[in-house]
Amino acid sequence: MDEYAPVFAIAMAAELAGMHPQTLRQYDRLGLVSPTRTAGKSRRYSMRDVAQLREIARLSAEGLNLEGIRRIVELENQVAYLADRVRGLESALADEMLNRPGRRVFAAGSAGDVISLKAGTRLRRNTAVVVWRPLARGAVPVDDTDTD
Repeated sequence: MDEYAPVFAIAMAAELAGMHPQTLRQYDRLGLVSPTRTAGKSRRYSMRDVAQLREIARLSAEGLNLEGIRRIVELENQVAYLADRVRGLESALADEMLNRPGRRVFAAGSAGDVISLKAGTRLRRNTAVVVWRPLARGAVPVDDTDTD
């Protein structure tokens, strides 16, 4: 079963979390847990939502206020999202390496951008040298690029 599937009505989610349905409504208003809505605007909670409600209850029992709990939940959700994103990128990289064995998949460009390279190709770097001479006090700069 998908832990993100919205399957529980508010009464069942409240029972599973050990809370009153009105508490779930308040948490929804505060943004602590945001269930999906049906076409008729009824709340539907997932197993992930129920686990989050239990975590909120645990943190509340430890003495944290709702704003502190909201911030913790927000950060935990962000960490979970980023972990999923990293797994997806690692999977894509592994697939690419399997499809192109022995090849470099990407390199960093001079501006920090990511560029693709073919096998055996090296990135060309700008090796130009710029000479700068400070002006003497009171000297006027001369434009010596004009060759009349």
